[in-house]
Amino acid sequence: MLLEHIAINVPDSVRMADWYVKNCQMRVVIQIEEPPYTRFLADHEGKTCIEIYSNKEVPLPDYHDVHHLSYHQAFSVDDLEATKDHLIEQGATFVEEVNFPDGTRLIMLRDPWGIPLQLVKRSSYWY
Repeated sequence: MLLEHIAINVPDSVRMADWYVKNCQMRVVIQIEEPPYTRFLADHEGKTCIEIYSNKEVPLPDYHDVHHLSYHQAFSVDDLEATKDHLIEQGATFVEEVNFPDGTRLIMLRDPWGIPLQLVKRSSYWY
């Protein structure tokens, strides 16, 4: 099996997709212009997709209330500080930073919709 995508129901999928494209090097690979305004966003290598949509017929979680260790989206980045600063300038909020003895660093933010967004710089990768 190969993970194809992870889906998340959000209040405004169009604006959220635009924000992730502008700020997280994502690109829209599927775009549906009628409800639920689905967007499939792929990373710049096309290896991972996030499906976001706005389905008002099911309960929307309040992502501000979801603990970042219960759910988050993680992005591997080369320059943690510059990326963190840029995302905060674009409406993200800082949550915490965790540094591990092996040199791995994690910076947890929340995007403008409250969804936990983790920036990762690992000392080594398994993939």
